[in-house]
Amino acid sequence: MSNQTHRYRITVTPIESDGLQCNGRCTIEFEHSCHDDWMRILENVQRQRGFSGDERAALVVGTKLLGGLMLDHRKDSDDLFAPLRPHMGEFIKTLKERSREAG
Repeated sequence: MSNQTHRYRITVTPIESDGLQCNGRCTIEFEHSCHDDWMRILENVQRQRGFSGDERAALVVGTKLLGGLMLDHRKDSDDLFAPLRPHMGEFIKTLKERSREAG
C-alpha cells in the first residue's frame, strides 16, 4: 500500500428538469485528500452487480468521503461517528468481498 496522498476536487452541480446544469451560484466544490486511489477502486467495483455506472461512482466517492471524515475525527472526545464505525467497517468488508466474487 502506498503512502502517497491523492487529492481530489469534488464538484456537485444540480441538473435542472430540462437536463441542463443550473445557472448562477449553485455549484458546490471542495477538495478532499485520501491515501486511496479512488480511480483504481472504481475500476475494481465496475464488476459490482446491481449498480449502474453512476451508482458505482457515487458508492465509491460517498464511502471514501464518509470514511475519511470518520478517520479524521476518530479521536474526538465527542465523536459523532462512533455509533456508525462498526457498521461502516462491516459494510466496506462486504463490499470488498462482493467485488472480488464478481471478478
